[in-house]
Amino acid sequence: MGVRCRECEAGLQHCHGTLIRHALWRSECTDEDCTTPEVIVHTLVIDCDVVGCECTQPIGSDAAFTSSTGSAARSG
Repeated sequence: MGVRCRECEAGLQHCHGTLIRHALWRSECTDEDCTTPEVIVHTLVIDCDVVGCECTQPIGSDAAFTSSTGSAARSG
């Protein structure tokens, strides 16, 4: 018998994946079996820029990403 999480033991709807929230698109989950990419069923939630998505960039921006202290130019 394997170790089960509290939500599994209680029979609650939940997901073991990480929810990635996009600014321009629907949220997605890292768990292939996830049936509902909603915040309420996920313990782990991150913004898409953490995984390198550029959908939060201003239109026409040539910055690869925007940090909390300002824009960082593309390298290369």
